[in-house]
Amino acid sequence: MTRLAHRIEARTPAHRDRAVDGLRALALLAVPTGHWLLGGFTLSADGALHNASPLSSFGFFAPLSWVLQMLGIFFLVGGYSSALSFRRHRGSTASWLRGRVARLGRPVLGVTAVWALLLPVLHYGLGVPADTLRTAATLVIQPLWFVGVYTVVTALTPWCVRAARRLGAWAAAPLLASVAVVDVLRYGPYAEAVPSWLSVLNILPGWLFAYQLGVSWGEGRLARRHGWALLLGGAALFAALVTVFHYPMSMVGVPGEARTNSHPPSLLVLALAAAQSGAAVLLRDRIARLLARPALWAPVVVVNLSAMTVLCWHQSAMLAAAVPASLTAGAVPGLTTAPDTLAWVAERLAWMPLFALLLVLIGRYARGFEGPWRADGGAARARGAVAGVLAAGFAVFALGLA
Repeated sequence: MTRLAHRIEARTPAHRDRAVDGLRALALLAVPTGHWLLGGFTLSADGALHNASPLSSFGFFAPLSWVLQMLGIFFLVGGYSSALSFRRHRGSTASWLRGRVARLGRPVLGVTAVWALLLPVLHYGLGVPADTLRTAATLVIQPLWFVGVYTVVTALTPWCVRAARRLGAWAAAPLLASVAVVDVLRYGPYAEAVPSWLSVLNILPGWLFAYQLGVSWGEGRLARRHGWALLLGGAALFAALVTVFHYPMSMVGVPGEARTNSHPPSLLVLALAAAQSGAAVLLRDRIARLLARPALWAPVVVVNLSAMTVLCWHQSAMLAAAVPASLTAGAVPGLTTAPDTLAWVAERLAWMPLFALLLVLIGRYARGFEGPWRADGGAARARGAVAGVLAAGFAVFALGLA
């Protein structure tokens, strides 16, 4: 491991921004950690698995979601990296965008196509209940919404760069204002007269906010003073929204709750993203010094090289343990039992190293989806078409339309 760390260190370009890579790795690892810890199952009488969450029983766990919901950081460093990549690209904007989208799309097609093939095998070959498969499909497709949104905001990078060069850190302010207006309409005194679809208007500005901050950061328009303003202003807004305006405390959806902060994003998500972004700007130099150590830098590199694999397959790793357990052993504490006791939390923590190991084993093969599909033009197009059809079928099943 020491030799590997030093080889990675020797191959790292001097201009590599280690702090940004470290922040990306931290935000990325928060995704499986949050889903594995805040997502559980119940087992019905027929042995089928259904989604459940410990947040339904333990509201005091909500602050944990403030730490584990790091999508603001993910979009921040995404915007930062896209700004640098766009500035260095020598071809057309279209070619730059095609390359970025392909890197996002291949792993998504891979995981959904594989699951499309697995569903009939699991059901007809191994007798897995249909409800378990629907639960599994929902969990697998759940994190993939991020890829679609991220693709859209990535496509807006040229406009984000122009806005950053003209307005600096203030380029993100209209996005914050837009979400605030929609929240006032859907939660204010006239909420009953507002159509339910209005909340959809928050999806793009809600996630573009941190991305725009990242682009401004990459353009050198986000200084330490802006970091302090974002940290303190975001924290103050977050506190006001929770205590005065009674926003739900959880940053993730809670089964049975009428309101959610994340789907689509509410103003609370942007407040948290602002505070996180400010902290990232202020801690950048300290993180860079820390990651100058080869032993700490090596795992950051490994995680970043497998970013889409972790995002796309971490739920499959949990299911690889839970589905066989439900078929053979039934109720397994912390795995297939209801997350309604404090003992379940300790039991789930004990299972998480196994989930991580399964993710590593799955990733050994699934990581091939991240790289280019090496084949001649006709074979590559045929493979893409087959994967697309399988992925579409899986998506229909996961959304309950089959």
